[in-house]
Amino acid sequence: MAKEKKHKASALQEKEGIKAPEAFNAASAKALKSKRKKQLNISDLVSGITKGNITDLSRAITLVESTNPNHKKQANDIITACLPYANNSVRVGITGVPGVGKSTFIEALGKHLTEQHKKVAVLAVDPSSTLSKGSILGDKTRMEDLVKNTNAFIRPSPSGDSLGGVARKTRETIILCEAAGFDTILIETVGVGQSETAVHSMVDFFLLLKLAGAGDELQGIKRGIIEMADAIVINKADGDNKKAAKSAKLEFNRALHLYPEKDSSWTPKTALCSALHNEGISEIWDMVKAYIALTKANSYFENHRTEQNKFWLLQTIEDRLKSDFYNSETIKGALKMQLELIESGKTTPFAAAEYLLNIYSL
Repeated sequence: MAKEKKHKASALQEKEGIKAPEAFNAASAKALKSKRKKQLNISDLVSGITKGNITDLSRAITLVESTNPNHKKQANDIITACLPYANNSVRVGITGVPGVGKSTFIEALGKHLTEQHKKVAVLAVDPSSTLSKGSILGDKTRMEDLVKNTNAFIRPSPSGDSLGGVARKTRETIILCEAAGFDTILIETVGVGQSETAVHSMVDFFLLLKLAGAGDELQGIKRGIIEMADAIVINKADGDNKKAAKSAKLEFNRALHLYPEKDSSWTPKTALCSALHNEGISEIWDMVKAYIALTKANSYFENHRTEQNKFWLLQTIEDRLKSDFYNSETIKGALKMQLELIESGKTTPFAAAEYLLNIYSL
């Protein structure tokens, strides 16, 4: 019995000594610390981006998208360092209502472009759900082939509550992608609300995807978007839907003639395609190339980008002032008080706004 107890005690002693060597732990900690330090090295990130390193590009975009105030300066430094390598791409905005086949179309177009040895970045202006805060366009697994392509980069960017915020971040992401060597930027919008206007203000060519038989060929519901479009493409023009698609194309052609001439001197075109069957994709890209050639020849291309930059200067100032105003501790308390006065009928919204603006400027 005593022997058995002794044997058990001995067995316990054998199990007790399994430890990771201290030297190994110290080395691991040092390597981890070195890795973290390297992640925050701006010059290393910029160098990696300009060499086309996708990991460094993704890290930089994460900094741009971050709401952490500490990341703002780092992001600005990266963008400033990347500017000399930017502005050398064609930027195409693609919009259309959910279900029109944007993801399938973008994948078909992206594959067509990469086959021509182009580098394609797909970005999304993606207003998140105001209820769940989830991303409407977050699932990019539908672009199964394109996502595996070494000459393609797909990055959805949920905006949260601020469309202006995601639009600004998308513009900055465009600069980073251009610096990484992507010569074609495809910017997708969900096709609802004001996201189309935001995308239109940052692209060279604006493409509107439509479906035949949706009932809005000549209605004014999407008048503003149609007016912005440089091309209207009827998708899913295949099978039994082909006849309806041709009819829709004629209707849109007639509608486009009612709009005033564009400053670019470009006459908006209509086209048919079946992204699912890869039909009409090369013709659509030829249309984009014709537009770029025309606008570069008449100097509209560069002038338009300059005007876009001016617009975003003013927009950025507006967004910053608004953010600073609502985050001011003085305003937070005073705003609460003014809201209570409005509720009790003791002041008007205009008088309250005047009061708040006056105390903010002091």
